[in-house]
Amino acid sequence: MFNEPYLAPRLANSEPLTPLHFLRRALDVHAGATAVVWRDMELSYEAFGALVRRMAHWLTAQGVGQGDVVSVMLGNRPELLAAHYAVPGIGAVLNTLNTRLTRDEVAYILDHAQSSILITDRVSVGDAGDDWPTPIGTLCSNPGFGDGVDFFADDMPESALDYTPAQESDAIALNYTSGTTGAPKGVVYTHRGAYLNALGNVAALRFDDRTRYLWTLPMFHCNGWTHTWAVTAAGGTHVCLDRIDPVALVETLVAQKVSHMCCAPVVLHMLLEQMDRPTAQRVRVGMGGSAPTPTLINRLDHLGSDIVHLYGLTECYGPVTVNAPSFAPETDADARARQLARQGGRHHTTGAVMVLDADGMPVPADGATVGEIALRGNTLMAGYFRDPEGTEAALGSGIFRTGDLAVMHPNGEIQIQDRAKDIIISGGENFSSLEVEAVLHQHPEILLAAVVAAPDPKWGETAWAFVEVKPDCSTCEQDLEQFCRSHLAGFKRPRRFIIGDLPKTATGKIQKFELRQKARELTDDVPV
Repeated sequence: MFNEPYLAPRLANSEPLTPLHFLRRALDVHAGATAVVWRDMELSYEAFGALVRRMAHWLTAQGVGQGDVVSVMLGNRPELLAAHYAVPGIGAVLNTLNTRLTRDEVAYILDHAQSSILITDRVSVGDAGDDWPTPIGTLCSNPGFGDGVDFFADDMPESALDYTPAQESDAIALNYTSGTTGAPKGVVYTHRGAYLNALGNVAALRFDDRTRYLWTLPMFHCNGWTHTWAVTAAGGTHVCLDRIDPVALVETLVAQKVSHMCCAPVVLHMLLEQMDRPTAQRVRVGMGGSAPTPTLINRLDHLGSDIVHLYGLTECYGPVTVNAPSFAPETDADARARQLARQGGRHHTTGAVMVLDADGMPVPADGATVGEIALRGNTLMAGYFRDPEGTEAALGSGIFRTGDLAVMHPNGEIQIQDRAKDIIISGGENFSSLEVEAVLHQHPEILLAAVVAAPDPKWGETAWAFVEVKPDCSTCEQDLEQFCRSHLAGFKRPRRFIIGDLPKTATGKIQKFELRQKARELTDDVPV
């Protein structure tokens, strides 16, 4: 009786879900509140709305229409935030580009995305883009500077912000994976998925209208984990940083009374090296990429920060799980680290997070049996752009397999053990590179460590450790070898230590594929 035709959705009680509604509400409820802080500029939500309307009008004047792809390659400046509303606000699809990509990588994405236009600045593109076939709109260096398009200019015409997608399954964004195992894949986000994941993050990170969110995470990365929309949904303030400079980071954190930030561990280490006293307010730090060490937890706690451990991928709009435990004051750092090492449970709008064995069955929730993380729900991508075969392979079974190996704890929290290809099998013994990395991070002179498997003629594989030490430290391979002898079983100890800067993505994630390749190239140098 409840499926009667008269109960079907209709105009009065059904409209497509879209993050565009978040800005419209903010303009109604928080018009005079501060929306954006950048350099010496503050924009109210009313002023930010005008910035979005100018960009929307300019895009339309360039011939951009519904379904067209608009690529944007910028640091965390207000125009990139505005593009998250202006581009879908005219029915187009936003493609944010990593500012550290090579010219060839950018050219590949622009071609594959069939981009109609690229918005950038000279800092991001230099002179490399002058001969690209994709039209380029170059922004001015500073508002009023006059060396490019200035969306802050009051005399620029504006368009109305009244567009709503015909279907909430329409594409809102196109994000490319890092392409570490081949050509980058174009991940298609929908208005519905972005709306739901953003609201999930509002709840998971406790955003509200007092939130002052520091943009240390690049907005181009999964649309800033959808926080470009989430902070606006909460009516909070976006504090923009063009680039990660340790001094500017600390100064902004303090001066702007930042309440939230998200970043990779490498940014936290930069912060810790620069800060020497606690902030006046507690800062909630969303961290992904690796588990926090006891040392990191202790130092952040002393400086007034609380860690929230997040897990996700480009294919799932960023975070799908959250681990934000509450600790009693007397809980020591080791106990906190053990709990925070877990990636946690699914957050509010994630459908299902499973750990499956090779036959697709759930592993026992015993905290010991290893399986592969699989996802299902409304916050998974629509698919890979122009890749029907890849989309079917990823989603056709009814679940999305991540390639991450984990255990399921009795309370429903997951804990990653490794990427499947990173499990090291040495002499028939299996162990996780994460375990070895956790030990190395306890060394007082180590800033970052990454452990990979290297071929070995005797053992099949052995662990190699690539280590980045803190400034002015002189740790040598012999020191590290002795340290590991005191903390690791023999088969887990790295066979070789290589000290130097580690290759990283723009979001601070260590590029282990480069380290594996280097280990393979150097294998002949390993003493037998």
